[in-house]
Amino acid sequence: MTAFDSVASDSLELTAHDVHFAYAARRVLRGVTLTVRPEEVVSLLGANGSGKTTLLRLLLGLARPRSGFVSLNGKPLTHYPRRELAQYLAYVPQNHVTPFPYTVREIVVLGRLPHTGLVRSATRRDHHVAMAMLERLGIVDLANRPYTEISGGERQLALLARALAQDPRILVMDEPVSGLDYGNQLRFLALMRGLAADGYAVVTATHHPEQTLLASTRVALLCDGVIVLDGPPADVVTPSTIRQVYRVEVRALCAPTGEVIGFHPDATGRSTASAAGETASSVVRV
Repeated sequence: MTAFDSVASDSLELTAHDVHFAYAARRVLRGVTLTVRPEEVVSLLGANGSGKTTLLRLLLGLARPRSGFVSLNGKPLTHYPRRELAQYLAYVPQNHVTPFPYTVREIVVLGRLPHTGLVRSATRRDHHVAMAMLERLGIVDLANRPYTEISGGERQLALLARALAQDPRILVMDEPVSGLDYGNQLRFLALMRGLAADGYAVVTATHHPEQTLLASTRVALLCDGVIVLDGPPADVVTPSTIRQVYRVEVRALCAPTGEVIGFHPDATGRSTASAAGETASSVVRV
């Protein structure tokens, strides 16, 4: 099976088990447990310094927790050779600029390294996979363009194509739309939903509550290094939780169907939730 086919929805699980992490004396994560499965888009939502990027690094095996562990299919990540792990997990960074004028095709072919190794040249099949990823994402016309000369949105799509060329099962993304304009943000979020529908497991970090409503099947709310809520976006992303995490008062903006589609600052400065739940004044219909 290749990355441009649907990924089988099997029992694959990536799990952080009660992980703790600290930089010197500063505790960043405190007893975090999280599982990511196929056909999910799990968004880590939290303010700056809440531990989102650190948790992604642990899930990728790029850092080790002070206590607890991360497992893939029940096997600790530390028991996997790095090359084998890269055939399961792929990373899409927040931004990436290479100092060398590689073509977009060459950047995407680099995603085949877990399969080819460092000493063997890319094969015809590797180039075929790379072109298939570019075609799938609608940027095949960029294949021979210098990566350094394309737009930020195009670069982000090229990085996603590189990740897919690894033929992974799990995609880990650190604020992948932060540098994109509004249109490209919406298109990229739609791609994330489509990848989950194809059977990939997707875990991403974001600062923006509205993005979780658009793309996620689950939201894990991080506050001071702890996951305080984990569930469907409509249950997790509310005016009261936004107040808890970001310390601002907002009102929910709802579509005619009643679905929350965004938030607006509450100019009154009053509480937007009662002890029993959201009040009528915390909802604005649009």
